[in-house]
Amino acid sequence: MTNFIEAKKENEQHVHIHYCDHGTGKPVILIHGWPHSHKMWEYQTSALVNAGYRVIAYDRRGFGDSSKPWNGYEYDTLADDLKALIDQLQLKDVTLVGFSMGGGEVVRYFSRHGGANVEKAVLISAVAPYMLKTKDNPEGVPQEVFDDMAKQMQEDRMAFLRGFGKDFFGVGPLSKPVSAPYLDDFQAVCASASPRATLQCAIAFSSTDFRSEMASVKVPTLIIHGDADKTVPIKPTSEQSARMIPDNTFLIYDGAPHGLFFIEKEKLNTDLLAFLGSADGVLHHRNERTVTNA
Repeated sequence: MTNFIEAKKENEQHVHIHYCDHGTGKPVILIHGWPHSHKMWEYQTSALVNAGYRVIAYDRRGFGDSSKPWNGYEYDTLADDLKALIDQLQLKDVTLVGFSMGGGEVVRYFSRHGGANVEKAVLISAVAPYMLKTKDNPEGVPQEVFDDMAKQMQEDRMAFLRGFGKDFFGVGPLSKPVSAPYLDDFQAVCASASPRATLQCAIAFSSTDFRSEMASVKVPTLIIHGDADKTVPIKPTSEQSARMIPDNTFLIYDGAPHGLFFIEKEKLNTDLLAFLGSADGVLHHRNERTVTNA
């Protein structure tokens, strides 16, 4: 089923959040990365629904088929949109799955809304806790990198998205992990996003410091990241999350780029289902390098 919920800030025109709702059973909410849409979860949706879960995948405001307002692209509003979805669908015992930028929404939902009605969380290639390089975050990404991204987006967004997609999936002269049609479709979906939302969300995920919020994630949490991720480097993000979230299992996919939801889809689906099916949230098999912090 495809539908919309209404989410709006004070003094804001009506904003509609588009979502797809499939299956029955315990709900799993899939939060997409930047600058894609819910369509990135095609292979995860099928696996989860077939395993007996209710899967809700939505488009962040400004992306996909959701409303594209001028403002509202900071994490407080984005977390409020997520809460509106959970509240209006009257969901209980939810597992939140956030990819890349979507990991920030997961963390902010816990710190801002107390993790209401959520029983598990998954962070995949996530930006949390802090991507930006600072004196107290020396392994982060320099501000100049994000400034250059913003400049490219404003000068030629289509050219930027083409190059970004190649880095996203680890495409190189000798590496072709995705087909040309898949890469074309990725660019087309990203290009359909609001230019304003694309730029403002890049500012949000590159500059938001979640470090003081990580301990608020007090549910069993699965953290997955590829150690060849050039888009969201693992050291200032998932390696730190695994030290800050009280109850977590951390899986490192050797050689995987940022877009592991496609490159490593079978492995990812296996790990998601194992985590969802475990009573305590701890994976009882070993896949790649695993660190359990519980």
